Formats: sequence, structure tokens, C-alpha cells
Amino acid sequence: MILDFFFVLFAVMAIGGATAMVFARNPLASLLYLVMAFFALSGIFVLLDAHFIAAVNLIVYAGAILVLFLFVIMLLNLGRTEKTDLRGPVYRMLGIAVAGALFALLFVMLRGGHATSMAGGMGQATIDAMLQSRGAVGVVADPMFRSYLVPFEITSLLLLVAIVGAIVLARRKAP
Repeated sequence: MILDFFFVLFAVMAIGGATAMVFARNPLASLLYLVMAFFALSGIFVLLDAHFIAAVNLIVYAGAILVLFLFVIMLLNLGRTEKTDLRGPVYRMLGIAVAGALFALLFVMLRGGHATSMAGGMGQATIDAMLQSRGAVGVVADPMFRSYLVPFEITSLLLLVAIVGAIVLARRKAP
């Protein structure tokens, strides 16, 4: 029961942080919302006994990439905007209504027993056997570097292009 509470709490934090990150007008606030979403996702991974993935998520994404994004924001001087993130009462009521609908849907799904397995159909005994034979790092690294190597490399290439683009944009503004 307590695990369900923390799962729902972390899920709401992740969804809320991701949504606020998209709609935030200030880039620094957007970055902090993204950090909140990453920490919530790491909490979900810990609840699923995927401690290695949680640690990698915090070290790689929240630690390295978000620091890089912070330096890019500082380099481009995007921290000052005149408009605030606060909106009128219409948007607040709409947000409350959408949040209430999502909570109601989540409550109905949890009460109806629509829980799905995160292991992709594998039983706990199969997962334990895989962990025993190859270890946690081997179980994660094998599919990542065999089945998902191309998406992994494409992501690293996109990050490199984003860094080079930010540097080029910053160089043009210099006198």
C-alpha cells in the first residue's frame, strides 16, 4: 500500500514537472522543472528495484546534461524575461479541472486492477535468474548496446549538434 502511494506521488511529480517544464516561460524555471521530473523518474525506478537505472538517470541526466543546459542558458543569456508564468484565474481553473480528471482516471484504474507488468511479461523468477547470471549492469547494458545501439548513438549525436548550435548562436551575438 505504501509503495502504491509513493508510485503515485512520483508519477504525479514526474508528469507535473514535465508539463510545467514545457509551459514555463523562464528557461531557468523550465530547467528546474526538468530536474524535478528526473528526480521523480529516479524515484519510480527505485520503487521498481532498478537501482542502477535510477543512479544512471541521476548521474547522467540530472547531473551532466542539465548542467550543460544550464551553461547554454547562461551562455545565451536567456534568464531574463518580462512576462511571468502566472496567468489569470481561467487557466488556473482549467489546470485544476485537468488535474482532477487525471486523478479520477488514476483512481479508477487503480481500483479496477488495471495494473500492468513493467517487466514485459517476464515473471519475477526470470528477472531474478537474469540478475543472478549477469548482474544488474549486464542485464541493462546488453540490450542497450545490442538492440538499442543506434537510438543511443543518435541521441548522443543530437546532443552534440545542440551544443555546437548553442555555441554558434552565442558567437553571433558577440560584437
